[in-house]
Amino acid sequence: MSDVHNVIIIGSGPAGLTAAIYASRASLEPLLIEGEPSSTSDQPGGQLMLTTDVENFPGFPDGIMGPELMQNMRQQAERFGTKILTDKVTDVDLTERPFTVRVRDTAYRANAIIVSTGAQSLMLGLEAEDRLIGHGLSTCATCDGFFFRGHDIAVVGGGDSALEEAGFLTKFADKVTVIHRRDELRASKIMQERAFANPKIEFLWDTVVLDIEGEDKVTGMQVKNVKTGVESLLDVTGVFIAIGHRPNTDLFRGKLEMEESGYLVTRGKTSYTDVDGVFACGDVQDHVYRQAITAAGSGCMAAIDAERWLEAQHG
Repeated sequence: MSDVHNVIIIGSGPAGLTAAIYASRASLEPLLIEGEPSSTSDQPGGQLMLTTDVENFPGFPDGIMGPELMQNMRQQAERFGTKILTDKVTDVDLTERPFTVRVRDTAYRANAIIVSTGAQSLMLGLEAEDRLIGHGLSTCATCDGFFFRGHDIAVVGGGDSALEEAGFLTKFADKVTVIHRRDELRASKIMQERAFANPKIEFLWDTVVLDIEGEDKVTGMQVKNVKTGVESLLDVTGVFIAIGHRPNTDLFRGKLEMEESGYLVTRGKTSYTDVDGVFACGDVQDHVYRQAITAAGSGCMAAIDAERWLEAQHG
């Protein structure tokens, strides 16, 4: 048996797992390396592992929990023959085929690679974040919202993610203050309408966070109005950061073409990267839609592109 895989899929969110389902059904016997649970940059299952009710994924009229959806996808991929390795890719060599994917001291080779490493939450860059993460500071309302029952908490951000977090947190908190540095939101209209209509959600406009107070737990936030310059203390005991995402592409820097922001560049309406035999799908190359369904769709595209490309190589 050859020690060269037809395709290795790096990453296991909806894009990677959908690619695995399609690749395994095409008898490509893919190896999927899903990341490791201790890593924030390649969490197995991707961002949906940190998501509450998924209401907009087709086929689930009553919604489904993000982790449950990812577990279902994982089982489906395994059912068709995908081999899944729970570990972190530490290096890749894309200079010659077969390509080499390293997991520490172990090298795996493949004729094609599908990159689906996703994106991770951005932070504010405050010293207090390292000290207080998990102690009143969070990036995941689903994970930690329950612990804030009866609290006054803040959500930092102005996009769909921030308003989704804020809405979910009103199930537990007495009040949720959304802090946004501008005077209008960039979130979709339906998300804005829901937030404005929620009596537990308040907005602090034109405001930035200077510091998060507390030694071993959050006790408040120092904030500043960017128009008036006035600084004040916001009395909250929980803070959720929802200011955007960064693509997990450090592994491919200098090896694959990427935008200045770090997102991988794909050709036209395909999943082809600038290296023949390497394909990209999901949030690692999508900074526009960033939805589970578009990630899954692009995973399907990547698997079909890889299958057809492999057929052409042997034709």
